[in-house]
Amino acid sequence: MSQNSPSFQHPEPIPLGQPLPHRKVIRGWLAPIVERRTALAVFLLALDLMIYAAFMAGTVLLEAWWTKLLSGMAAGFMIGRLFVIGHDACHQSYTPHRRLNRILGRIAFTVSLTPYSLWEVGHNVVHHGYTNLKGVDFVWAPLTQAEFDALPPGRRALERLYRSGWGPAFYYLIEMWWLRMFFPRKTYMGTQRKEFIWDGVFVAATAVVWIGALVAAAFATGQSVWATLLFGFVVPFMFWNAMIGFVVYIHHTHTAVQWHDDKAAWAKAAPFVSTTVHMTFPMRIGALMHHIMEHTAHHVDMSIPLYKLKGAQQMLEDTLPGRIIVQRFSWAWYFETARKCKLYDFSRRCWTDFQGRPTSDCKPAVG
Repeated sequence: MSQNSPSFQHPEPIPLGQPLPHRKVIRGWLAPIVERRTALAVFLLALDLMIYAAFMAGTVLLEAWWTKLLSGMAAGFMIGRLFVIGHDACHQSYTPHRRLNRILGRIAFTVSLTPYSLWEVGHNVVHHGYTNLKGVDFVWAPLTQAEFDALPPGRRALERLYRSGWGPAFYYLIEMWWLRMFFPRKTYMGTQRKEFIWDGVFVAATAVVWIGALVAAAFATGQSVWATLLFGFVVPFMFWNAMIGFVVYIHHTHTAVQWHDDKAAWAKAAPFVSTTVHMTFPMRIGALMHHIMEHTAHHVDMSIPLYKLKGAQQMLEDTLPGRIIVQRFSWAWYFETARKCKLYDFSRRCWTDFQGRPTSDCKPAVG
């Protein structure tokens, strides 16, 4: 049943101050517009792969260095778009077919060198199951002042880089991909499965083929191997890391977003709504990122496909006025947030700077 169907009943707005309905009730509101379409899903994946291949060809075939650089950056952006498709498939929200989702997801994840099974556990189970619960959700989890002060100098410098506003690429590359996605140690992945190993081997083989193809292309066209690898591998891969690190940061970092270290308090705070941000952009930039910025709807119901998120997000904002954090993006806002959101004080429930001084309003305990 579509949202425009005559029999569809839009839920009445729930005024701020009234109890929030159970998550299952809210999901029930969204159910009529959760329609997964196989043909559209396959088309979007094929289209993005063709555009990605065209930009990758540009890193080799175009002559001027700046056109190669722009092609590499555009290819990195397309890696991000393909990742969003893989992310949907990993949630089983991309098509109605579970096996097809796993196949399409692995294809879409290939160019970002993301092991499907490891992402499935770290993202679907940990991040979505315990969003912004300290000690469980590890994605951009803030340190306390005591934890920060106890770090060795080198690690403190790295944390300062991550939280500077200029560090998303390094954060995702090191903390997420290298430590948790690329043959992770037991420290970062408590269990081991054969699937993890085979997905890691597949990712490593993909990287070898990618680099090998660029080296062969450099010899075939009489170009510098190092320059070809720079524009065709390093630039796209680092752009992608910067893109995903930035996207995940602004999804869950905001002076109005809370973190919790107590599971009971976290559960009472309706974390599927209160810990996410709907980031809006000018010029339909959000649509270019496959609507991944309509993030509250995604956390409320992971089964909503990317091509239905815009309508679902609008319904939530109409029905739950004043409860959903909506932020118009600007670089001024972004760097101001990076300046304020360094550490977190869980006793006062507020963000602080690296000296422990509050930089956001302290929140009263949830009753």
